Amino acid sequence: MSDMSTKWEDLPKKYETLAGRALTTAIVHDEVEPTCHPLREKNKFVISPGLLAGTPAPSSGRLSVGGKSPLTGGIKEANAGGLTATRLGKIGIRAIVIEGMPDTDDWYSIVVGKEKAEIVKTNDYAGMGLYDLIEKIGEDYDHRPGIIGCGIAGQRLLKSAGIFGNNIENTDPGRYAGRGGLGAVLGSKRIVAIISDDHGCDTPKPKDEDKFTEGRKALAKALNNHPVTGRLEDEEGNPYGGLKNYGTNILMNIINEAGGLPTRGFKSGRFDHAAKVSGEAVHELVDKTNKKFGDKAEGKYGHPCHPGCVMACSNIVPYEDTGKAHVSPLEYESAWALGTNLEISDLQDVAELNRLCNDLGLDTIEAGNTLAMLMEGGMIDYGDGPAAIKALKQAYDASSPLGRLVCSGAKVVGETLGVSRIPVVKGQSLPAYDPRAIRGIGVTYATSTMGADHTSGYTIAAEILGVKGKVSDPREIEKAELSRNFQATTAYIDSSGYCVFIAFAILDDDDGFNGMVDTVNGFLGKEIDVAQYGLDVLEMERNFNKAAGFTNKDDRLPEFFHTEQLPPHNVTFDVPPEEIDKVYEDM
Repeated sequence: MSDMSTKWEDLPKKYETLAGRALTTAIVHDEVEPTCHPLREKNKFVISPGLLAGTPAPSSGRLSVGGKSPLTGGIKEANAGGLTATRLGKIGIRAIVIEGMPDTDDWYSIVVGKEKAEIVKTNDYAGMGLYDLIEKIGEDYDHRPGIIGCGIAGQRLLKSAGIFGNNIENTDPGRYAGRGGLGAVLGSKRIVAIISDDHGCDTPKPKDEDKFTEGRKALAKALNNHPVTGRLEDEEGNPYGGLKNYGTNILMNIINEAGGLPTRGFKSGRFDHAAKVSGEAVHELVDKTNKKFGDKAEGKYGHPCHPGCVMACSNIVPYEDTGKAHVSPLEYESAWALGTNLEISDLQDVAELNRLCNDLGLDTIEAGNTLAMLMEGGMIDYGDGPAAIKALKQAYDASSPLGRLVCSGAKVVGETLGVSRIPVVKGQSLPAYDPRAIRGIGVTYATSTMGADHTSGYTIAAEILGVKGKVSDPREIEKAELSRNFQATTAYIDSSGYCVFIAFAILDDDDGFNGMVDTVNGFLGKEIDVAQYGLDVLEMERNFNKAAGFTNKDDRLPEFFHTEQLPPHNVTFDVPPEEIDKVYEDM
């Protein structure tokens, strides 16, 4: 961006097996100075579709973006669905690397396609709400392109800014690689959007087509038959697949019953009104509005987040009074962060907060925890949905101090308001599982290279939902091995292009796991060890963070988790530092 040039490069041999998170991590590790300022010219913004993106492998259209995080100060990868990974996979692009920064007040977009890469001045795209932006880009580029970029928050270089992506209908910018403030990194490059058009391109071909095809069939069978990831209905017409029917927000009532649902800014593990903002509530609302408004109703469940997704855990939440689309999707993390965490139990208020985040370009987890800091600091009352909406709307006003503050992250706002209970690790807000009640996820929060991040090592699959019918005791304190194994496997999945939610099926079904491995190996034409691949990714990330100044002392939860008991089970996070340090003791 310093000289407005584009250059195509052949994939270096050392990166031939890398894609998605593995490739964003490798490029940032190899090319970015760990101590650089994340919002200046030495940082890079890297985009990489997962290895299998664009192929017929089921649920494999995930995209990774990476760079040095302005929120954590360490390495960051964030992951999302949408259209872009599939488009880039078919174009044949393994990565886009954006470096430098222009000495100008102009704004730009990058347009890529078959044998095309252009930097286009698009000042008319800047400062727009993202619902309007994707509509405008859809009019300017008529082949339903993939669109990712940063919104108002990222253009103002604010730390809660995520990377948005358009949904498959190009009606909602809600496919977010939300975490780590990477929207601000893209904004620092003066880029609003990256537009990818695969018109005239072909589906990527595996090197061992037979192995790939057999693996694809085995994985698809495992996903369709599993009660979490499976089909919409059983043979009797009853709801079957949990994710298709209730979305990721099926977890709301489950985690509430486990006493691990963070409520009122992590003061309790149970919310009396959790059911009102749950996946079941959305399912009921969709059925109700479909019945009332018929063909005019726009609510959905069982909605795919990217082409070829067979789990279809996304949804479209309708307005109750019109049946028209309100927001898509309302994920568990968003319903928690903007609902339970704030003691807001009105589903329409939660949907509106989610829509505002989508429009502004904000990570919902960081935004929800930031609003909680406003409540902890006495600026808003807990449970006041309209007041939270009003505060978030201030972000549209460039001259509003509150508007800037509410987009700056929980750590900044908490410290500004004198709050002592700030739920962050390495500067990034905790997601929707209280570590006092579920210790393994707490170890992941503490040790993840990304700051507090549930998707880095989703031990909930073992601790709450069970693997092969066996639940790992969530109160057990020896969780280092569990967290490490989940973190390594997740790094592999994030690199493959598969959605991390395939983990439910592949951990329960050996044929499904082998199918996943065979698709990757068949595509590459070589054998890859899952655990070692993931550990290699983690080691690069750990090395970057060490060079940036991180030590074991940064792998810790905030003090209040150790000292304040969490109702209803009145437990603290008592995993000793020695156990936490075991996760990466040999790295």
